[in-house]
Amino acid sequence: MGVFARRSRRAHGRAHHQPGTELTEKQRGALPPRFEAAGEALAAGSPFVVETCWVVGRDLAELGISLGESLDGLRATTQLVVGRDPTFCESHALAVSWSEATLGYLHSLSCADPLTGLATHAHLRERISELYRDARACRHALVVTDAHLPDGRHDAVDSLAAARRMTLLGQTARSVFTGAAAVGQVGHHRLVVVVPRDETLGSRVSLLKRMVENTADRIWIEGLPETDTGAGFLLDELARGA
Repeated sequence: MGVFARRSRRAHGRAHHQPGTELTEKQRGALPPRFEAAGEALAAGSPFVVETCWVVGRDLAELGISLGESLDGLRATTQLVVGRDPTFCESHALAVSWSEATLGYLHSLSCADPLTGLATHAHLRERISELYRDARACRHALVVTDAHLPDGRHDAVDSLAAARRMTLLGQTARSVFTGAAAVGQVGHHRLVVVVPRDETLGSRVSLLKRMVENTADRIWIEGLPETDTGAGFLLDELARGA
């Protein structure tokens, strides 16, 4: 039995909190770990309880807490604060958020993104590390492409449409850089191609620009740093900027 379920049993039978008031310190201390915000929202009668459950589900998944124990924690919280089991919407929000966070983690460990077929950030990182281990990094560079997004708003783009756009960019990049070590996606809308730094690099980048001018905002070349650690920092920075 998980810690959340044990707390739920101990909380059964207690006087329930009156909605619209703050929790006492004793009540806060009885809440399951990571459920403080949900407890506060329930106590206040907030209209954002479901949204709070979504955040809690994501956080628990990132901590490695199982879905079953997460749902036990939610039930312990609602029983303690308002004397009832979670509503369908509250449980659904937590479960979906937990699942999406978990799937996101699993996808980051795989070689290719299941929607776009592009190499994941983790796989790109490994291929670049191989270049440093083989003392070939100085002969390679990164070609970076920012996908074009309508009105410059990332959140306005449907996720499937964005994935389709990245897939097409990746296919075009592969046709131009046939000797690429890897073609992958970092961040939400940035394509990174690990390419040989040779006499054809400039002309290939120019060709790629012409081929994707309607689907890409900008394309540029990033030289690889002297160390593998520096390359890791560079890739992370490219992802944050996307």
